[in-house]
Amino acid sequence: MALLKETAALALPDWCLAAGFVRNLVWDRLHGYSKASPLNDIDVIYFDASLTCESRDQAYEDRLRDKIPVPCSVKNQARMHIRNGDRPYHSSVDALSCWVELETAVGVRLAKGRVEFIAPFGLAPLFSGTITLNTKCRNPQAFTRRVERKNWREIWPNLQVVKEHGISSI
Repeated sequence: MALLKETAALALPDWCLAAGFVRNLVWDRLHGYSKASPLNDIDVIYFDASLTCESRDQAYEDRLRDKIPVPCSVKNQARMHIRNGDRPYHSSVDALSCWVELETAVGVRLAKGRVEFIAPFGLAPLFSGTITLNTKCRNPQAFTRRVERKNWREIWPNLQVVKEHGISSI
């Protein structure tokens, strides 16, 4: 909650904490872990088409660094389509809908003091114990590389990898 409150204080438009912040917590619980798996960083996304310079993201990261003991990666999704080779995004949820895995495409934010989930594919994939390739992903090799590089199967051994044609043994 402290992380959500500090990020909410930035008053970013259309924002959420996403990716491992939500995904890892759920996968830890599915595996019965009593301690949270460490995060490399906290992904903060927002959408503001009126000002897309990277220096603005850096300024937000600097502000959060003073408040939060975990490094944050702040990215305005209004420009991330260029890096990802996608059509321009229209919102944070639209950007999430293009992320590589369904389970990573989940965010959470505080809205009027209440926790709100942003999940273009719903929450069911996240709670199903799978790592699922997003069919919007133009580069399925990126999916395979991410699964291997991030060691998800070692950290959470009960996860099943799902590609387009069913369960895989990556």
